[in-house]
Amino acid sequence: MIVMILNVKASKFPYSPGQEPNLPGNVDFLLQCMEEAGVDGALIVQPINHRFDHSYVTSVLKKYPNKFVGCCLANPADDGSGLKEFEHLVLKDGYRAVRFNPYLWPSGEKMTNEIGKAIFKRAGELNVSVGFMCMKGLDLHISEIEELCTEFPSTVVLLDHLAFCKPPLNDEEGLVFSKLLNLSRFPQVYVKFSALFRVSRTQFPYLDLSPLLSQIVSSFGANHVIWGSDFPFVVPECGYKEAKEAVKLIGNQISLPSSDLEWIMGKTAAQLFQSQLTASE
Repeated sequence: MIVMILNVKASKFPYSPGQEPNLPGNVDFLLQCMEEAGVDGALIVQPINHRFDHSYVTSVLKKYPNKFVGCCLANPADDGSGLKEFEHLVLKDGYRAVRFNPYLWPSGEKMTNEIGKAIFKRAGELNVSVGFMCMKGLDLHISEIEELCTEFPSTVVLLDHLAFCKPPLNDEEGLVFSKLLNLSRFPQVYVKFSALFRVSRTQFPYLDLSPLLSQIVSSFGANHVIWGSDFPFVVPECGYKEAKEAVKLIGNQISLPSSDLEWIMGKTAAQLFQSQLTASE
């Protein structure tokens, strides 16, 4: 299960200017939500609110080593310092994944530039997964993802939030979704069935995502699909526990086998991160 935590002790762990959160998302609240939903563990993604200051997430990972796995944020600075930062976070602080946010790259630069390829390659060498956050649309970045997957086939890829593909309403959107499905030709690619409220065109329980999940599982296999809540943003949308329940309801719509649901709700993450990240019943 994939989440993001936001610190409330801004004096100790300051936010990036202009990135102060407007909703609670600290680790104590997360643990409360997890307990209520029967979730045993989670992958915590470094929030953009703290930019490249990973001190808060790192402190949480050290306090709860058997509960959480960390995903750091790639720093694509022109000076190349991001590679050393990444190595430190993995080798010293134990992060097991890294997020590539294309909108943090310098203007005019792509994720396939020198620093992007260096971090992506090193991630594969360190057995660290790379997540892609294509908030403005998969079509803008799919060529970069394909290039990186082709050049570095040993690096595992995570496509955040269904790669931001909504249920297609026209041929153009259908083509983009077909491009997502076509990424299954790369065995290293996994899909996060996460932040359902962001990609659905309907309200909870987001049943319009049923055909998309069916096609994703058919193309990638359930063992390449990972549920994520998008905590804390999911809480005011439908609720944390309800976000977990939505996946079951969506699965029922397509007669998803219980074994596939088990993979999506925890086994895939546990296998990928070699941990006990499972969403208990």
